[in-house]
Amino acid sequence: MTTPRSYTVRTFGCQMNVHDSERLAGLLEDAGYVPATDPDAADVVVLNTCAVRENADNKLYGNLGHLAPRKAGRPGMQIAVGGCLAQKDRDTIVRRAPWVDVVFGTHNIGSLPALLERARHNAEAQVEILEALEVFPSTLPTKRDSTSSGWVSISVGCNNTCTFCIVPSLRGKEKDRRPGDVLAEVQALVDDGAVEVTLLGQNVNTYGVEFGDREAFGKLLRACGTIEGLERVRFTSPHPAAFTDDVIAAMAETPNVMPQLHMPLQSGSDRVLRAMRRSYRSARFLDILDRVRARIPDAAITTDIIVGFPGETEEDFQATLDVVERARFAQAFTFQYSRRPGTPAADLPDQLPKAVVQERYERLVALQEQISWEENRAQEGRELEVLVSVGEGRKDDATARLTGRARDGRLVHFALGDAAEVPRPGDVVTVRVDYGAPHHLVADGGVIALRRTRAGDAWDRRQADTCGVPATAAAGAAAGSPVPLGLPTLRH
Repeated sequence: MTTPRSYTVRTFGCQMNVHDSERLAGLLEDAGYVPATDPDAADVVVLNTCAVRENADNKLYGNLGHLAPRKAGRPGMQIAVGGCLAQKDRDTIVRRAPWVDVVFGTHNIGSLPALLERARHNAEAQVEILEALEVFPSTLPTKRDSTSSGWVSISVGCNNTCTFCIVPSLRGKEKDRRPGDVLAEVQALVDDGAVEVTLLGQNVNTYGVEFGDREAFGKLLRACGTIEGLERVRFTSPHPAAFTDDVIAAMAETPNVMPQLHMPLQSGSDRVLRAMRRSYRSARFLDILDRVRARIPDAAITTDIIVGFPGETEEDFQATLDVVERARFAQAFTFQYSRRPGTPAADLPDQLPKAVVQERYERLVALQEQISWEENRAQEGRELEVLVSVGEGRKDDATARLTGRARDGRLVHFALGDAAEVPRPGDVVTVRVDYGAPHHLVADGGVIALRRTRAGDAWDRRQADTCGVPATAAAGAAAGSPVPLGLPTLRH
């Protein structure tokens, strides 16, 4: 009997790429590949790339350079490169790294198994980059990393023209899924044991514009609230310009929508926002936060900020610091502006010296660290429900703590104490916060209560089944199953 070929997928970038990687794994397993027990010995290595973050090119070619001697010593090994950088660079990848076997884009991830087979048969690299979406990714087979949580794309692409962002040219114009298809996938995830879903979109709150319903996103959140067994609903990332009161109301009035909001600021300077083509100003941004907190007082709000945009003055940067002081973010994902070829901002005058950007970046990080610490210290003494997740539920040998996420998304490290049972990934524990650190909460007093969940049961089943959970559950749902009427970030 022929030994199945093994694979590993390396993911760079945002949650959309993480979600795509689950699809890539599902496709490969559906085609007969198996996960590599040792990623360094995989027969197929897939690099799912990002083109947004600084040094994305260096990261890709650094990884490919490390893989070259391994492939030279292992006949039959294949390397595939997909994602946003593949969409952007196309033939450049094979020219710079001729040992790559397959290059595929963001619009045709479903072609990967066929491209791998064609590359083996023809003994030459296969490059296939489509200009428009071939199949909506969520209709493809999936191999989820977590039994308790799942990503659900409600749209792909972006209609905005932010001058710093290359995403629209790589992911295309926004394309929305029909609500029934989204809810069918959510239901399939719940049926498979998930208790949490995160709705994904490049501009998640503009969902519905394509089919003429500007309140569709709020309605979708409310519909998720009717799905029995779905305990936590999150979404990322909304755009401030399109964030409306009906969405705030849906968040406040739907019990399983979590008190968490990621709202990208990018800059606190109205002049810089204008140069970025961000269609809101700082006063509107802060007003959104005020309205959210009026309805959801305990909401943890996070953001993205770019430091050193071309032409940014010290006065502009101070305006960002002022907004950060006023906004009181639970956490901020801060980035130094990086010049990305193909974006309008790359050709703007007054590109700032690296030393200036670095100094401002350090000041911003210091300010936000202090705010995050103060906000987390305010959680001390509170009892929180924590969902233990597969990626964050590993035991810390040094402290004997487990880890999970509170309802508002905060990371919580907790001790078992005298608990008679050890929580499984997907179970929910109640703990009391003893200490708030800048990036996490600590609860060393032990587990106050433990609630076993279907997600924990699914984890047990996965552990007992060396083949893992079925890869085709979500695909079957997206095809039309009945529906009852619920880390670094997407950059925009």
